Amino acid sequence: MAAPPAEPIPIADIRAAAGRIAGSVLHSPLIRLNLDSTPTEIYLKLENLQPIGSFKLRGAGNAIATAPPDQLAKGVYTASAGNMAQGVAWHARRLGIPCTVIVPDHAPRAKLTAIERLGARIIAIPFDAWWQVLLDRAYPGMDGLFIHPVSDPAVLAGNGTIGLEILDDLPSVETVLVPYGGGGLSCGIASAMRALKPSVSVYGCEVATAAPFAASLAAGSPREVPYTPSFVDGIGSKSVLPEMWPLAGSLLAGSLVVTLDEVMAAVRLLVERNRVVAEGAGATSVAAALSGQVRAGPVVCIISGGNIDAGKLAHILAGEEP
Repeated sequence: MAAPPAEPIPIADIRAAAGRIAGSVLHSPLIRLNLDSTPTEIYLKLENLQPIGSFKLRGAGNAIATAPPDQLAKGVYTASAGNMAQGVAWHARRLGIPCTVIVPDHAPRAKLTAIERLGARIIAIPFDAWWQVLLDRAYPGMDGLFIHPVSDPAVLAGNGTIGLEILDDLPSVETVLVPYGGGGLSCGIASAMRALKPSVSVYGCEVATAAPFAASLAAGSPREVPYTPSFVDGIGSKSVLPEMWPLAGSLLAGSLVVTLDEVMAAVRLLVERNRVVAEGAGATSVAAALSGQVRAGPVVCIISGGNIDAGKLAHILAGEEP
């Protein structure tokens, strides 16, 4: 099992990951947000257009590609609310190896259906027990290779390939806004920026109903916060993963916290102005960009995923909280 990283992911590892996943992962489009007036130039990095509707295909693909064949022989498993589960399951099906996914019992139906469609076995457990799997980096009684959805160095390197693409497509970028769940996406991207353009500020974006990174930054050490489940299911927890705190605390410029109403408005805006469907987590970066908390542009918002239940999307488009 890979140890959590203590330092930024080396740029050589990120470039190597880009080579490994190039045949299975989309170089996602970077487009301008279609608004006449914004606090600064805002661009959208459309990871929702990946084959599984999420950036998680990158890290999962690199982790599996770098694992020894004898470790893969018994299959792979992960703990995920839905998107990493799909990433691991998609690659496992491609390679013909077994896959099991440990999910929290509030995981959305759309993501569970996608996991089942990809052929993975699902084990649903209460949220606190699921969070413990992330802390323990294992689930009792499971065989096979555990791929941590956040802090596996190979996963972080895969996530960092998004940073390479941003710099290729928009060298003038000054700020990158990233939905913050466990910190794997933001720290992967920030590792690439630190190596190639250290003047770029990378912020984690959280929702007010579950914002442990903001609380931890304010306190100077990891803190627990109240956690309220919501339609923003792809990010948010009651605490920062201890193994990610040193990396996130040193690499990220801060946490931008937005409300559920602001996230809903961002989901609607993306559909109405850019014809982009984002899940709640994926729209959090846009909500933060429009909140006025950041003005150094150009700003790139990572649209981390688009796997939202149709019913939830319908409620949001109608101006109702799901």
